[in-house]
Amino acid sequence: MTEPVIALKNVCLRLGDGRVSVQVLNNVSLEIAEGETVGVVGPSGSGKSTLLMVTGGLERIDSGSVKIAGQEISGLDEDAVAAFRGRTIGIVFQSFHLIPNMTAIENVAIPLELAGVTDAFKIAKGELEAVGLGHRLDHYPGELSGGEQQRVAIARALAPSPRLLVADEPTGNLDQKTGRHVADLLFQKAKERHMTMLLVTHDPSLAERCDRQIALRSGEIDLPEVAPA
Repeated sequence: MTEPVIALKNVCLRLGDGRVSVQVLNNVSLEIAEGETVGVVGPSGSGKSTLLMVTGGLERIDSGSVKIAGQEISGLDEDAVAAFRGRTIGIVFQSFHLIPNMTAIENVAIPLELAGVTDAFKIAKGELEAVGLGHRLDHYPGELSGGEQQRVAIARALAPSPRLLVADEPTGNLDQKTGRHVADLLFQKAKERHMTMLLVTHDPSLAERCDRQIALRSGEIDLPEVAPA
């Protein structure tokens, strides 16, 4: 039996201090297989984005286990987690998170260079061409539309050839038509590269495109898991 790409077991996380602390994730267990696309849905404040941050190695848990692509990451130090994330996990945020004084190709290439990847700019050029931005390599984020900025962010996430892609409301800052094009691109690339994708969204139509959906409520997974019609 193939090991799941995502394996969370009894994950708990409380944020804040003292009387204002909140139990954000409560005993969450979850397995997601190689090449599977999973949508995470639920009301605001249910823990969706925190679940994604934990899975992406961006938030430390209080207890439990987080294993990604066979690697237990919950016990690693920050440098080790960052190195593992750079090799294995691509992340797409709602707000793009591009560096404003770097061109599109620099935004994609610099993380690769920092990770010691050879031919970083050649890889970056290929990824930008793959998302339809071969003609915008030397443009700065401020010179790009929202949809173009998100495509740069997707190219950056895909550049290390990750096994796992996590996306937090990737169409949330885009108009409906542009959002649909970005969603098409995400699902196309996940299928082409046989990547596992964990997608947090408030958009039911986007969640329904996934192989299955998981509903969160008050930091817990609603059972049974919701399967697309």
